[in-house]
Amino acid sequence: MDDTDSKRQGLAALFFGSIGRRAAGFVEQLAFLYRLILDSLYWTFIAPLRGKGLRVGSSFDEMVKIGVNAIPIVVLISFSIGMILAMQSAYQLEQFGATIFTADLVAVAHTRELGPLMTAIIIAGRSGSGIAAEIGTMKVGEEIEALQSMGFNPVKFLVVPKLLALAIMGPCLTVIGDLVGIGGGVFMAVFSLDLGFERYVTRTIYALIFKDLVTGLIKSLVFALLVGITGCYMGFTVKGGAEGVGRNTTMSVVVSIFLIILADAFFTALFYYLW
Repeated sequence: MDDTDSKRQGLAALFFGSIGRRAAGFVEQLAFLYRLILDSLYWTFIAPLRGKGLRVGSSFDEMVKIGVNAIPIVVLISFSIGMILAMQSAYQLEQFGATIFTADLVAVAHTRELGPLMTAIIIAGRSGSGIAAEIGTMKVGEEIEALQSMGFNPVKFLVVPKLLALAIMGPCLTVIGDLVGIGGGVFMAVFSLDLGFERYVTRTIYALIFKDLVTGLIKSLVFALLVGITGCYMGFTVKGGAEGVGRNTTMSVVVSIFLIILADAFFTALFYYLW
């Protein structure tokens, strides 16, 4: 009985010890994420007012990498989605003799939902993973520790330019995606659905309201910041060399898309009930 009791106590200690270590690690990671967000806000908004500067040049470089270089893939995917949405909408609306309302559906769906969502997913896969890999490689190579030893703040030099670029280029890419997506709907409507160009465009302008554009841009801004924070967090928490860099890079994309979907559901419900 004594041996049995001691084994049970040992198993219980291992079990609860494992839970305790996991809980402590989770709290530690939350605390690090909290400090990362606070430091990002400080170096973005407060430090420049105190004369500590803002890395404008690096921010423009990041805008080129994150925004300008992503235009071709955003245009291609948005145009394809616009055509697909127009075809699927017309297939259903044709049964009721309301094919012209394809313009309404394509325009509203793209500006409120599909434009911000697909653009954010593209940014997560293209730029979020790059951010995590870049910072993670620096972490493995001890370059971040070198920055700190020289008196430079890693958040100011690595995180803030990326977040500023994402905050600006996310909505810009969304606007481009919206226009191109609607253009895809126009292309399909004119050349396949036998709807006149002027009639379709007039219906699109009539269907869109200011609220549709604003809600889409608010979503795109939040999505872009989520991608940036997730990528930076995954980069700073890399462990285990090159394998850890690959693992956290993959996780940054998965977590970013998960957070984007959750945020989209939240804002959709919020705007539906409050606006």
